[in-house]
Amino acid sequence: MSVDRARRHLEKWNFDSRVEEFEVSSATVALAAKALGTEEARIAKTISFDLGDRIILIVTAGDAKIDNRKFKDYFGVKARMLPRERVEEEIGYDVGGVCPFGVNPGVDIYLDESMKRFDVIFPAAGSASSCARLSPEELELAVPGSQWINVCKDWD
Repeated sequence: MSVDRARRHLEKWNFDSRVEEFEVSSATVALAAKALGTEEARIAKTISFDLGDRIILIVTAGDAKIDNRKFKDYFGVKARMLPRERVEEEIGYDVGGVCPFGVNPGVDIYLDESMKRFDVIFPAAGSASSCARLSPEELELAVPGSQWINVCKDWD
C-alpha cells in the first residue's frame, strides 16, 4: 500500500506518526482542506512535471499556481505536467496520492517558497485519503536532496 511506503520513508525522521488517514477523499486541495478542517493554502500539493530529460516534483502551497515564466527561467523549458497515465510508473504514487516521500529513484524534488509562510502544512502521504502534518522545515528534512525554489505566482 502506498501509505505504508510514505510512512516507512517518514519513519527515518520519526515523522511516521504524523501521517493521517481519512474515511473521505483528500485527493484534491479542496477535499484535503475539508477533511482536515483547515484552509486550502495549507495543503501542500505535489505536482509532477516532465522536463524531457527528467521527471521532477514541485511541492507548493495549496493556493499557489505555477508561474510559467519563472518555471522556464529556472528549468530552461516550458512547464509540462506529467501525463496522468505515466504518474504512478514514474513517481511511484498514483494521482491523488502523489507525495514527496519515498518516490522512485531519479525524481528530483523541489519545494516552493509559497509554503514557508505557514508553521504547519499538509502534503499527501501516498494515497487519495491521507496526509502528513509537518512544518516546512520538517518537510525539507524529510525530503533529502530537495531544494527551495520560487516558481509560483505571487500568492499574497
